[in-house]
Amino acid sequence: MAKPDASEQSVPHVPVLMAEVLEALAPLPGSHIVDGTFGAGGYSRALLEAGASVTAIDRDPNVKPFADALSARFPSRFKFVAGAFAELDQLVSAPVDGVVLDIGVSSMQLDEADRGFSFMRDGPLDMRMAGEGDTAADLVNGLAEADLADLLFAYGEERKSRRIAHSIVAARAAQPIATTAELARLIEKSIGRKPGDAHPATRSFQALRIAVNDEFGQLVEGLFASERLLVEGGRLAVVTFHSLEDRIVKRFLDPDKGGPAQSRHLPQAVAEDRRWLGVAKAVKPSASEVTRNPRARSAILRAAHRSVAAARPVNFAGLGVPRFKGAA
Repeated sequence: MAKPDASEQSVPHVPVLMAEVLEALAPLPGSHIVDGTFGAGGYSRALLEAGASVTAIDRDPNVKPFADALSARFPSRFKFVAGAFAELDQLVSAPVDGVVLDIGVSSMQLDEADRGFSFMRDGPLDMRMAGEGDTAADLVNGLAEADLADLLFAYGEERKSRRIAHSIVAARAAQPIATTAELARLIEKSIGRKPGDAHPATRSFQALRIAVNDEFGQLVEGLFASERLLVEGGRLAVVTFHSLEDRIVKRFLDPDKGGPAQSRHLPQAVAEDRRWLGVAKAVKPSASEVTRNPRARSAILRAAHRSVAAARPVNFAGLGVPRFKGAA
């Protein structure tokens, strides 16, 4: 096998729970796996080295060098498709034996100041994964105060959202908020910071990024697309990084986890056929992995395999998808 080239040796993103994801997918030589969130290609590379064929998807145009490197190394078994994983069953040819989704922002996106994802690096307040549509600055400077507060609370679980939104609206009246550093300073000044706590802008930046990229909508659509695409026995592995995403995946794989309680005085509903079997307990990174890669700390892996039951139509009900009043 050829040695990794320079671009593969300097990968800026370390995929989390690698061994656990590979165990969940059980890639066999000749199997076809979809890496729906390619990034720098860590999962794809490991799956290819295990003998599988991989179709990778990503909407971020900056991943092209990493895709080109794998195409050169595995020309007959690797294919890259530009697009969103929400449409993976339209972008990939069946049959598919496995799908892996690594939800959220990648390390390389956080580390690129000009992408505007991180309050740790000053840059334009952008946050767009695909470089299209409204930016975070558009939301910060354009939403009504109540809608902005609702967004920060719903998508970031920010309990001081109203105070932050009030400060943002007051500041933007003088001039638009244009950079990550400017917004981070404003939030810190608004709600303060205790020694040892996470940066006070953490939850607000998460909320804005999720809204800009429609991450919850993409996740739900991607899960149902996986259900349509996978063969019977095909495996799905999803890595999430906060409780809101994990709740959606948990309820999608096991509807009983999120279904409303039914009164014992009412007729019992007929049980639906299970679309997912072998739903595994949540897997979290080991202490040693967190030591090596602190960004793995909040990661959660959930996995299951596809049953013979027909795929369901897309339905957000019961999945606990957060909403805010100003959403389109």
